[in-house]
Amino acid sequence: MEIYNNLESKASKEFQELLNSQLSKTKNLAEGKIIEGKITKITEKFVFLFIEGLKSEPVVDINELKSLGLIENVKLGNKLSVLLERIEDKNGEVVVSASKAQKIKGWDTLVKAFENNEPIMGKITSKCKGGVIVEHIDTGSLMFCPGSQISDIPVKDISHLINEPQKFALIKMDKVRGNACVSRRQIISSGKKEDKAKIIEKYKEGDIIKNAVVKGYSSFGCFFNVNNELDCLVHLQEISYSRVNHPEEVFNVGDKHDLLVISVDKDKLQIGCSIKQLSPDPFEKVSNYELNKKYEVKVIKLMDFGAFCELEPGLTTLLHSSEISWSRKNVSPKKIFKVGDKIDCVITEIDKEKRRIAISYRLTKENPFDVLEKNNPVGSEVEGVISSMNEYAIYLKLDNYDIDAFLHFNDLSYTGNPEEISKSFKIKDKLKVKILEIKKDTQKVRIGLKQTKKDPFDYFKNKKINDTITVKVLSSDSKGLMVQPEGCEISLPIKKSQIAVSASDARPSRFVGGERIDAAISELNIEKRKVSLSIKLLE
Repeated sequence: MEIYNNLESKASKEFQELLNSQLSKTKNLAEGKIIEGKITKITEKFVFLFIEGLKSEPVVDINELKSLGLIENVKLGNKLSVLLERIEDKNGEVVVSASKAQKIKGWDTLVKAFENNEPIMGKITSKCKGGVIVEHIDTGSLMFCPGSQISDIPVKDISHLINEPQKFALIKMDKVRGNACVSRRQIISSGKKEDKAKIIEKYKEGDIIKNAVVKGYSSFGCFFNVNNELDCLVHLQEISYSRVNHPEEVFNVGDKHDLLVISVDKDKLQIGCSIKQLSPDPFEKVSNYELNKKYEVKVIKLMDFGAFCELEPGLTTLLHSSEISWSRKNVSPKKIFKVGDKIDCVITEIDKEKRRIAISYRLTKENPFDVLEKNNPVGSEVEGVISSMNEYAIYLKLDNYDIDAFLHFNDLSYTGNPEEISKSFKIKDKLKVKILEIKKDTQKVRIGLKQTKKDPFDYFKNKKINDTITVKVLSSDSKGLMVQPEGCEISLPIKKSQIAVSASDARPSRFVGGERIDAAISELNIEKRKVSLSIKLLE
């Protein structure tokens, strides 16, 4: 330890300088930094590096270098950039990564280009969901380019763009996830912007463009190519005065049409055009038509809610489903008409402000409810066929009328359970019924089946309280008797308390059924169809 006895000695100073130089080299080495190492040895599996300041030589897998395309530069004495991940792991070895170093260096290059708004060189390597993968030529970093950013025009086939070096603009950088998004379209459009501004200057409102070519269409309009120098949009509402649901109903790609310039936007470098404004407005001819008058129209389109018809080419009107039939509510037009049919309709509304014309098909026909009331008033009998049934009524389509009449179960029979009686009927059965009510305002007809037969209750019309009648015992139970007057189809109860004056004789079990006995009418209400009988009253 004599070297430390005299710190001013030559040996002590040499040792101090050597120690300080070694510490300064170590300070420059930190985990997470990219450093350069000198290749000192190459084997079949590994490349050994010398990095000054480290106590051992770090090792890089040769397959890692091959995957990065760096194998050609792997020669003794050459330098290689790596990321220092661990100065010393649990085994005492230095851990480095060439791939992570390249990725970090590439990311830094991309961030710098993004901040300076500079384009980068890349090549499309493959397709993916929603776009393509672009490789940065300088660093090999992979980026995403959305399908909408590949070109400024629709491109179905991009095979000619794959692996071709070209410029891309960085439009989004996610530093947290390390993702980059690029655009080829922005590079193309920026080059065209100045030229496009000069082209837009040539057009003004009111100009007529000849022979513009249909380039494509969407749900909101049709795109045209103008003189191979500009694309413009004709909105759906500017295609025709008639109703157009989609441009493909009117145009085919490649068709040529004249356009009228209706707007010029120099900020957005766009022009808006119209086709319909090149021809006279057919609605101006609406003054030739009168309300409540019949005209022939042509069915041009069928919808669930109605049919669109033409009074003349370009002058469109709506026939609502509620105006097709008198008796059927909101009937589907597709079941009545077909496109191209010529039918008579009455104009019911002309609204010049809203540019709307309403027509009615049913007004050209006689109201079947008026005809029914005239030919078959309330109280008359008609025949019909059962068209439908539900849980409480039957609907009968009346012969010679386009009317479904309403027959409630309670009007099927004077006697018996209405629901049980209804089960004996089925669709397409023919019935003879009596018209009970006709409501023209609500377009309803009520009918009855039992009203076509003799009312059993008529038996009591000439009777009064305390009259004696002869009845037949049908059955008996603990509550009393069920009897039927002779010459009448109505079954009536006699309560146990009304069988006899004496309680001991008021036993329903005295009767087994079939007996003919006399009873008095204890209660009678013709209007309410209510009758009560009593044997006790006779006693």
